[in-house]
Amino acid sequence: TLEGHKDRAWCVAWNPQGTILASCSSDRSIRLYAKEGDQWQCKTTLSEAHSRTVRCVSWSPSGKSFASSSFDTTVNIWDGQDGEFETVATLEGHENEVKCVSWSPSGSFLATCSRDKSVWVWEVGGDDEFECISVLPAHTQDVKKVVFHPVAHLFASCSYDNTIKVYREDTDDWIVSCTLSGHTSTVWCIAFSPCGDRLVSGSGDHTLRIWQRYDPGNAQGVVTEDGEPTWKCVCVVSGMHDGPVYDVSWCPMTAAIATACADDCIRVFSIDPSSDAHAPSLSLLTSIKAAHDEDVNSVSWHPVSAGILASASDDNTVKIWDLS
Repeated sequence: TLEGHKDRAWCVAWNPQGTILASCSSDRSIRLYAKEGDQWQCKTTLSEAHSRTVRCVSWSPSGKSFASSSFDTTVNIWDGQDGEFETVATLEGHENEVKCVSWSPSGSFLATCSRDKSVWVWEVGGDDEFECISVLPAHTQDVKKVVFHPVAHLFASCSYDNTIKVYREDTDDWIVSCTLSGHTSTVWCIAFSPCGDRLVSGSGDHTLRIWQRYDPGNAQGVVTEDGEPTWKCVCVVSGMHDGPVYDVSWCPMTAAIATACADDCIRVFSIDPSSDAHAPSLSLLTSIKAAHDEDVNSVSWHPVSAGILASASDDNTVKIWDLS
Protein backbone atom coordinates (compact mmCIF):
# COMPACT_ATOMS: atom_id res chain seq x y z
CA THR A 1 0.00 0.00 0.00
CA LEU A 2 1.41 3.34 -1.11
CA GLU A 3 0.22 6.27 0.96
CA GLY A 4 0.99 9.95 0.49
CA HIS A 5 -1.86 11.43 -1.52
CA LYS A 6 -3.92 13.81 0.64
CA ASP A 7 -7.12 13.33 -1.35
CA ARG A 8 -8.69 10.71 -3.61
CA ALA A 9 -6.35 8.94 -6.03
CA TRP A 10 -7.88 8.91 -9.50
CA CYS A 11 -5.52 7.06 -11.81
CA VAL A 12 -2.51 4.74 -11.87
CA ALA A 13 -0.36 4.19 -14.96
CA TRP A 14 2.82 2.14 -15.52
CA ASN A 15 5.56 3.35 -17.82
CA PRO A 16 6.05 0.93 -20.77
CA GLN A 17 9.10 -0.66 -19.12
CA GLY A 18 7.20 -1.27 -15.88
CA THR A 19 9.89 0.43 -13.80
CA ILE A 20 7.83 3.47 -12.77
CA LEU A 21 4.24 3.71 -11.57
CA ALA A 22 2.56 7.12 -11.76
CA SER A 23 -0.50 8.14 -9.76
CA CYS A 24 -2.54 11.34 -9.69
CA SER A 25 -5.01 12.82 -7.28
CA SER A 26 -7.52 15.49 -6.28
CA ASP A 27 -4.66 16.88 -4.15
CA ARG A 28 -3.31 18.31 -7.47
CA SER A 29 -0.18 16.15 -7.30
CA ILE A 30 1.40 13.39 -9.36
CA ARG A 31 3.50 10.79 -7.54
CA LEU A 32 6.07 8.51 -9.20
CA TYR A 33 6.98 5.21 -7.57
CA ALA A 34 9.89 2.87 -8.26
CA LYS A 35 11.13 -0.35 -6.74
CA GLU A 36 13.91 -0.26 -4.17
CA GLY A 37 14.95 -3.80 -3.35
CA ASP A 38 11.61 -5.57 -3.20
CA GLN A 39 9.64 -2.54 -1.98
CA TRP A 40 7.84 0.08 -4.08
CA GLN A 41 8.56 3.60 -2.84
CA CYS A 42 7.61 7.12 -3.87
CA LYS A 43 10.64 8.62 -5.59
CA THR A 44 9.16 11.88 -6.88
CA THR A 45 6.21 14.05 -5.93
CA LEU A 46 5.16 16.70 -8.45
CA SER A 47 3.15 18.59 -5.85
CA GLU A 48 1.52 21.41 -7.81
CA ALA A 49 1.24 19.53 -11.10
CA HIS A 50 -1.98 21.41 -11.93
CA SER A 51 -4.12 24.08 -10.26
CA ARG A 52 -7.02 21.63 -9.76
CA THR A 53 -7.62 17.85 -9.56
CA VAL A 54 -5.29 15.74 -11.74
CA ARG A 55 -7.60 13.17 -13.28
CA CYS A 56 -5.43 11.05 -15.59
CA VAL A 57 -1.85 10.25 -16.58
CA SER A 58 -0.68 8.54 -19.79
CA TRP A 59 2.89 7.56 -20.68
CA SER A 60 4.47 8.06 -24.08
CA PRO A 61 5.50 4.80 -25.82
CA SER A 62 9.18 5.58 -25.16
CA GLY A 63 8.55 6.07 -21.45
CA LYS A 64 10.63 9.25 -21.52
CA SER A 65 7.62 11.48 -21.01
CA PHE A 66 4.02 11.40 -19.85
CA ALA A 67 0.90 13.54 -20.15
CA SER A 68 -1.45 14.58 -17.34
CA SER A 69 -5.00 15.90 -17.67
CA SER A 70 -6.75 18.07 -15.13
CA PHE A 71 -9.99 19.69 -14.04
CA ASP A 72 -8.13 22.99 -14.64
CA THR A 73 -8.95 22.42 -18.39
CA THR A 74 -5.33 21.77 -19.39
CA VAL A 75 -3.05 18.88 -20.27
CA ASN A 76 0.60 19.04 -19.20
CA ILE A 77 3.44 17.20 -20.93
CA TRP A 78 6.21 16.07 -18.58
CA ASP A 79 9.68 15.16 -19.81
CA GLY A 80 12.06 13.14 -17.67
CA GLN A 81 15.01 12.53 -19.95
CA ASP A 82 17.31 14.46 -17.62
CA GLY A 83 16.30 12.34 -14.66
CA GLU A 84 13.90 14.95 -13.26
CA PHE A 85 10.39 15.29 -14.66
CA GLU A 86 9.40 18.81 -15.61
CA THR A 87 6.64 20.42 -17.69
CA VAL A 88 7.73 21.08 -21.27
CA ALA A 89 4.33 21.93 -22.78
CA THR A 90 0.79 22.81 -21.69
CA LEU A 91 -2.09 22.00 -24.04
CA GLU A 92 -5.01 24.41 -23.77
CA GLY A 93 -8.35 24.59 -25.57
CA HIS A 94 -10.89 22.48 -23.70
CA GLU A 95 -13.61 24.59 -22.10
CA ASN A 96 -14.06 22.33 -19.08
CA GLU A 97 -12.48 19.58 -17.00
CA VAL A 98 -10.19 17.28 -19.05
CA LYS A 99 -11.15 13.79 -17.93
CA CYS A 100 -8.61 11.71 -19.82
CA VAL A 101 -5.55 11.79 -22.05
CA SER A 102 -4.19 8.91 -24.13
CA TRP A 103 -0.94 8.58 -26.06
CA SER A 104 -1.01 6.64 -29.34
CA PRO A 105 1.28 3.57 -29.62
CA SER A 106 3.21 5.30 -32.43
CA GLY A 107 3.82 8.31 -30.21
CA SER A 108 2.56 10.56 -33.02
CA PHE A 109 -0.78 11.52 -31.46
CA LEU A 110 -2.48 12.41 -28.21
CA ALA A 111 -6.22 12.23 -27.66
CA THR A 112 -7.95 14.21 -24.91
CA CYS A 113 -11.58 14.29 -23.77
CA SER A 114 -13.54 16.60 -21.56
CA ARG A 115 -16.67 17.48 -19.71
CA ASP A 116 -17.18 19.96 -22.58
CA LYS A 117 -18.43 16.90 -24.60
CA SER A 118 -15.57 17.05 -27.10
CA VAL A 119 -12.64 14.85 -28.05
CA TRP A 120 -9.46 16.52 -29.34
CA VAL A 121 -6.63 14.92 -31.30
CA TRP A 122 -3.17 16.46 -31.06
CA GLU A 123 -0.23 15.80 -33.36
CA VAL A 124 3.09 15.39 -31.62
CA GLY A 125 5.89 17.30 -33.34
CA GLY A 126 9.57 17.71 -32.56
CA ASP A 127 10.82 20.13 -29.91
CA ASP A 128 7.83 19.48 -27.63
CA GLU A 129 5.34 20.96 -30.08
CA PHE A 130 1.75 19.73 -29.96
CA GLU A 131 -0.77 20.88 -32.53
CA CYS A 132 -4.52 20.27 -32.30
CA ILE A 133 -5.50 18.70 -35.63
CA SER A 134 -9.07 17.64 -34.89
CA VAL A 135 -11.89 18.72 -32.57
CA LEU A 136 -14.64 16.11 -32.46
CA PRO A 137 -17.94 17.09 -30.78
CA ALA A 138 -19.01 13.48 -31.06
CA HIS A 139 -20.82 12.98 -27.73
CA THR A 140 -23.86 14.72 -26.26
CA GLN A 141 -22.54 14.59 -22.67
CA ASP A 142 -19.35 14.54 -20.57
CA VAL A 143 -16.68 12.31 -22.19
CA LYS A 144 -15.13 10.07 -19.54
CA LYS A 145 -12.28 8.26 -21.29
CA VAL A 146 -10.26 7.99 -24.50
CA VAL A 147 -7.99 5.07 -25.37
CA PHE A 148 -5.92 4.29 -28.46
CA HIS A 149 -5.99 0.96 -30.29
CA PRO A 150 -2.80 -1.07 -29.65
CA VAL A 151 -1.93 -1.42 -33.34
CA ALA A 152 -4.16 0.47 -35.77
CA HIS A 153 -4.70 4.22 -36.18
CA LEU A 154 -7.94 4.05 -34.18
CA PHE A 155 -9.10 5.21 -30.81
CA ALA A 156 -12.29 4.99 -28.78
CA SER A 157 -14.12 7.24 -26.33
CA CYS A 158 -16.93 6.65 -23.84
CA SER A 159 -19.39 9.01 -22.27
CA TYR A 160 -22.09 10.01 -19.83
CA ASP A 161 -24.39 9.73 -22.89
CA ASN A 162 -24.19 5.89 -22.47
CA THR A 163 -22.33 5.36 -25.77
CA ILE A 164 -18.89 4.45 -27.06
CA LYS A 165 -17.48 6.01 -30.24
CA VAL A 166 -14.69 4.57 -32.38
CA TYR A 167 -12.62 7.00 -34.47
CA ARG A 168 -10.22 6.52 -37.34
CA GLU A 169 -7.78 8.66 -39.26
CA ASP A 170 -9.20 10.03 -42.53
CA THR A 171 -6.57 11.82 -44.67
CA ASP A 172 -5.68 14.86 -42.53
CA ASP A 173 -8.54 14.52 -40.06
CA TRP A 174 -10.14 12.07 -37.65
CA ILE A 175 -13.76 10.91 -38.02
CA VAL A 176 -16.26 8.80 -36.09
CA SER A 177 -16.16 5.32 -37.60
CA CYS A 178 -19.00 3.86 -35.54
CA THR A 179 -21.11 4.27 -32.40
CA LEU A 180 -21.57 1.44 -29.88
CA SER A 181 -24.88 1.50 -28.02
CA GLY A 182 -26.17 -0.95 -25.44
CA HIS A 183 -25.22 0.31 -21.98
CA THR A 184 -28.13 1.86 -20.06
CA SER A 185 -26.03 4.26 -17.98
CA THR A 186 -22.74 6.18 -18.13
CA VAL A 187 -19.91 4.27 -19.82
CA TRP A 188 -17.03 5.01 -17.47
CA CYS A 189 -14.25 2.96 -18.99
CA ILE A 190 -13.03 1.11 -22.08
CA ALA A 191 -9.97 -0.98 -22.95
CA PHE A 192 -8.84 -2.77 -26.10
CA SER A 193 -7.72 -6.39 -26.06
CA PRO A 194 -3.98 -6.91 -26.56
CA CYS A 195 -4.37 -7.60 -30.29
CA GLY A 196 -7.13 -5.03 -30.68
CA ASP A 197 -9.92 -7.20 -32.13
CA ARG A 198 -12.09 -6.69 -29.05
CA LEU A 199 -13.05 -3.84 -26.74
CA VAL A 200 -14.30 -4.14 -23.15
CA SER A 201 -16.46 -1.48 -21.52
CA GLY A 202 -17.64 -0.87 -17.96
CA SER A 203 -20.65 1.17 -16.98
CA GLY A 204 -22.84 2.75 -14.35
CA ASP A 205 -25.35 0.02 -15.23
CA HIS A 206 -23.06 -2.37 -13.27
CA THR A 207 -22.22 -4.43 -16.38
CA LEU A 208 -19.21 -5.24 -18.49
CA ARG A 209 -19.62 -5.63 -22.24
CA ILE A 210 -17.27 -7.21 -24.77
CA TRP A 211 -17.45 -5.79 -28.30
CA GLN A 212 -15.92 -7.58 -31.27
CA ARG A 213 -14.71 -5.99 -34.49
CA TYR A 214 -16.21 -7.22 -37.76
CA ASP A 215 -14.91 -5.96 -41.10
CA PRO A 216 -17.10 -5.46 -44.17
CA GLY A 217 -17.78 -8.79 -45.91
CA ASN A 218 -17.10 -10.82 -42.74
CA ALA A 219 -17.85 -14.55 -42.88
CA GLN A 220 -20.34 -14.30 -40.00
CA GLY A 221 -22.62 -12.01 -41.99
CA VAL A 222 -22.55 -9.25 -39.36
CA VAL A 223 -23.95 -6.14 -41.02
CA THR A 224 -21.56 -3.21 -41.53
CA GLU A 225 -22.40 0.29 -42.74
CA ASP A 226 -20.74 2.62 -45.25
CA GLY A 227 -17.79 0.28 -45.71
CA GLU A 228 -16.72 0.81 -42.09
CA PRO A 229 -15.93 -2.01 -39.64
CA THR A 230 -18.57 -2.50 -36.97
CA TRP A 231 -18.13 -3.41 -33.31
CA LYS A 232 -20.79 -5.85 -32.14
CA CYS A 233 -21.56 -6.65 -28.49
CA VAL A 234 -20.82 -10.37 -28.11
CA CYS A 235 -20.92 -10.71 -24.30
CA VAL A 236 -22.63 -8.98 -21.36
CA VAL A 237 -21.43 -9.65 -17.80
CA SER A 238 -24.18 -8.71 -15.34
CA GLY A 239 -24.82 -9.52 -11.69
CA MET A 240 -21.11 -9.54 -10.82
CA HIS A 241 -20.61 -5.90 -9.77
CA ASP A 242 -22.51 -4.16 -6.96
CA GLY A 243 -21.91 -0.68 -8.30
CA PRO A 244 -20.67 1.30 -11.29
CA VAL A 245 -17.59 -0.14 -13.02
CA TYR A 246 -15.14 2.78 -13.03
CA ASP A 247 -12.14 1.25 -14.76
CA VAL A 248 -11.07 -1.80 -16.69
CA SER A 249 -7.63 -3.08 -17.70
CA TRP A 250 -6.91 -5.86 -20.21
CA CYS A 251 -3.64 -7.63 -19.41
CA PRO A 252 -1.24 -7.52 -22.38
CA MET A 253 0.21 -10.92 -21.50
CA THR A 254 -2.46 -13.13 -19.92
CA ALA A 255 -5.52 -11.42 -21.47
CA ALA A 256 -7.10 -11.30 -17.99
CA ILE A 257 -9.53 -8.41 -17.49
CA ALA A 258 -9.40 -6.48 -14.19
CA THR A 259 -12.18 -4.15 -13.05
CA ALA A 260 -12.37 -1.30 -10.54
CA CYS A 261 -15.77 -0.83 -8.93
CA ALA A 262 -17.68 1.53 -6.65
CA ASP A 263 -18.32 -1.44 -4.32
CA ASP A 264 -14.65 -1.18 -3.16
CA CYS A 265 -13.79 -4.44 -4.94
CA ILE A 266 -11.32 -5.47 -7.62
CA ARG A 267 -12.34 -8.38 -9.83
CA VAL A 268 -10.38 -10.35 -12.41
CA PHE A 269 -12.08 -12.15 -15.30
CA SER A 270 -10.85 -14.37 -18.09
CA ILE A 271 -12.46 -15.30 -21.38
CA ASP A 272 -13.31 -18.98 -21.34
CA PRO A 273 -11.05 -20.51 -24.04
CA SER A 274 -13.63 -23.19 -24.83
CA SER A 275 -16.39 -20.65 -25.54
CA ASP A 276 -17.46 -19.67 -29.06
CA ALA A 277 -15.15 -17.02 -30.57
CA HIS A 278 -18.24 -15.04 -31.61
CA ALA A 279 -20.08 -15.51 -28.31
CA PRO A 280 -17.35 -15.57 -25.65
CA SER A 281 -18.15 -16.15 -21.98
CA LEU A 282 -16.26 -14.59 -19.08
CA SER A 283 -15.31 -16.45 -15.90
CA LEU A 284 -14.56 -14.71 -12.60
CA LEU A 285 -11.02 -15.72 -11.63
CA THR A 286 -10.78 -13.75 -8.40
CA SER A 287 -12.65 -11.13 -6.44
CA ILE A 288 -10.82 -8.98 -3.91
CA LYS A 289 -13.47 -7.84 -1.43
CA ALA A 290 -12.70 -4.55 0.35
CA ALA A 291 -9.63 -4.10 -1.86
CA HIS A 292 -9.84 -0.46 -0.73
CA ASP A 293 -11.85 1.32 1.98
CA GLU A 294 -13.75 3.35 -0.62
CA ASP A 295 -14.51 3.37 -4.39
CA VAL A 296 -11.80 1.87 -6.59
CA ASN A 297 -11.19 4.38 -9.40
CA SER A 298 -8.40 2.83 -11.44
CA VAL A 299 -6.74 -0.50 -12.20
CA SER A 300 -3.70 -1.10 -14.39
CA TRP A 301 -1.89 -4.33 -15.23
CA HIS A 302 1.91 -4.25 -15.22
CA PRO A 303 3.17 -4.21 -18.83
CA VAL A 304 5.93 -6.79 -18.33
CA SER A 305 5.31 -8.86 -15.19
CA ALA A 306 2.18 -11.01 -15.53
CA GLY A 307 -0.17 -10.85 -12.54
CA ILE A 308 1.02 -7.54 -11.07
CA LEU A 309 -1.83 -5.03 -10.82
CA ALA A 310 -1.93 -1.46 -9.51
CA SER A 311 -5.06 0.25 -8.17
CA ALA A 312 -6.11 3.70 -6.95
CA SER A 313 -9.03 4.69 -4.73
CA ASP A 314 -11.12 7.38 -3.09
CA ASP A 315 -9.40 6.25 0.15
CA ASN A 316 -6.33 8.26 -1.05
CA THR A 317 -4.16 5.15 -1.46
CA VAL A 318 -2.45 3.35 -4.30
CA LYS A 319 -1.97 -0.41 -3.98
CA ILE A 320 0.13 -2.94 -5.90
CA TRP A 321 -1.21 -6.49 -5.99
CA ASP A 322 0.50 -9.74 -6.90
CA LEU A 323 -2.22 -11.88 -8.46
CA SER A 324 0.14 -14.19 -10.34
